[in-house]
Amino acid sequence: MAVGYAETLRNAKLDEITTAIGASGFLDIYDGARPATGGAITTLLAHLPLSATFAPAATGGTLTANAISDDTAADASGTATWFRLTDSGSVFVADGDAGTAGTELILDDDAIVAGGTVTVNSLVVTAGNA
Repeated sequence: MAVGYAETLRNAKLDEITTAIGASGFLDIYDGARPATGGAITTLLAHLPLSATFAPAATGGTLTANAISDDTAADASGTATWFRLTDSGSVFVADGDAGTAGTELILDDDAIVAGGTVTVNSLVVTAGNA
C-alpha cells in the first residue's frame, strides 16, 4: 500500500508547482506518446502563456490553474495528448496528460490545426495518495 499524506501536505506539494513556474510561465501542448517525466519532447502543437500567477493556493489536494488565454495561432497540426508546464525561461516544471475529458488538461478540441485557435477549458492537478 502506498503512503497516504495529510491534505495540508498534498496542498503544499501542489503549491510548489505554482512557485516553480514563477511569474509568467508557459503551457506547451504536444502530440504523440508522452515521454518519461521531463524527457524529450514530441511535436509542439501550441505554446500558451500562463497567468502571472499560475494558480491560487491548492485546496482539497487539488491545484486548479487560473484562466489560460487561447493560442490564436497553433504551431502545428496534430492530436494533443500531453502537456508540459515551464517557467518563464522554458525550464521544465511538470508534465501531464491532455485531451477533451479524463485528463489534467481539458481542451475544447484535441484536434489542433496549425494556425488555428487552441482553447483550454481547465487545467487541474490532483496530488496522489488522497
